Amino acid sequence: MKKWTRTYTGMTGFARIALATLLSAAIALPAAAGPREQAKRIHDRLAGVPPSEAVLTQMESAITGGNPAAAADIAMDDENFYNVTLKNFVAPWTNRDRSVFVPLNDYIATVIGMIRDDVPFNTLLSADLTYVGSSGPAPSASSNAHYEQLEANHANLRDELVATSQSSITGIPSSATAGIMTSRAASEAFFIAGTNRAMFRFTLLNHMCNDLEQVHDVNLSPDRIRQDVSRSPGGDSRLFLNNCIGCHTGMDPLAGAFAYYNYNEDTGRLEYTPGNVQPKYFNNDLNFPQGYRTTDDSWLNYWREGQNAYLGFDQSLPGSGNGAKSMGEELANSYAFAACQVKKVFRAVCLRDAENATDRDKVDEITNTFRSSGYRMKQVFADTAVHCMGQ
Repeated sequence: MKKWTRTYTGMTGFARIALATLLSAAIALPAAAGPREQAKRIHDRLAGVPPSEAVLTQMESAITGGNPAAAADIAMDDENFYNVTLKNFVAPWTNRDRSVFVPLNDYIATVIGMIRDDVPFNTLLSADLTYVGSSGPAPSASSNAHYEQLEANHANLRDELVATSQSSITGIPSSATAGIMTSRAASEAFFIAGTNRAMFRFTLLNHMCNDLEQVHDVNLSPDRIRQDVSRSPGGDSRLFLNNCIGCHTGMDPLAGAFAYYNYNEDTGRLEYTPGNVQPKYFNNDLNFPQGYRTTDDSWLNYWREGQNAYLGFDQSLPGSGNGAKSMGEELANSYAFAACQVKKVFRAVCLRDAENATDRDKVDEITNTFRSSGYRMKQVFADTAVHCMGQ
């Protein structure tokens, strides 16, 4: 000890700092996780519960054999992956508070079912699809009782959920369905009252990982900004030209797709009025009568050009159309949509955001695989769990 003290005290200040840093790093550095530890970590992160000894051994063998993806598949076969991990993963998307503490509903069940069945996830915002339970009260367009009963009965969602058409439950035409955007839960949260801009804003936030501030662009045409937006808020037109215009130039042309939708709080149902624009689109229309007056459910994507072109919209699509279904296809076939799903899974599985070049490269790799391999979300979960299994 005396020899070490003499050696240390005889060092220069710089050398002392360098040695202390090196020792701290060595102490903080965890030992490399072996196959068994890696298997347990994969199962913990995906299923949220410890694996049985038999399952752990099976997963360990897969990792030792050079196939960690197979170990992830084993973990995802646990019912808790569906009942707990995916339920908590999806729940914040279904409400304005972005809370995980909400009952099971048709939005959550549909996402869980799509992931289980490897339904291409780029149809999330356009498919005539919903998942229901095979027991309990019949699913209803005006009540969430069916899903609440499934949860109260601790139904195994891995085995219980069955795919059906959304239109057969809601009664709206198949051509008017738009995946989870026209689910009852999303309608209740985002189509109620207001001006239907909430549905667009929360879809952008939850499924493209951007809020309006991130896509703010004051250089686009304001020709589709609605009449309710004052051009001189507080008597100062500079506020509109430097702030309000940046969000509304992109949002209002796209949110026109929702012109025929409304959630009726009295009936508890989504209403669809083809050919008749919902009255909410004319709220406060005297704020600026010269503004755009919505006459149908047409939409335009001005973000295909300018600073938001980085969102990567599919150039094989027209970039305009009518109704929520085609607008959902526009959003869900963008690079930003795919990258957003991967980022959310990375955060859920690795318990952190991508924080270095290795992480970011892996996120890009998983995103490209996701897009080129049928938009399979289970593959995203598996690839992400493998990346983080040694951490």
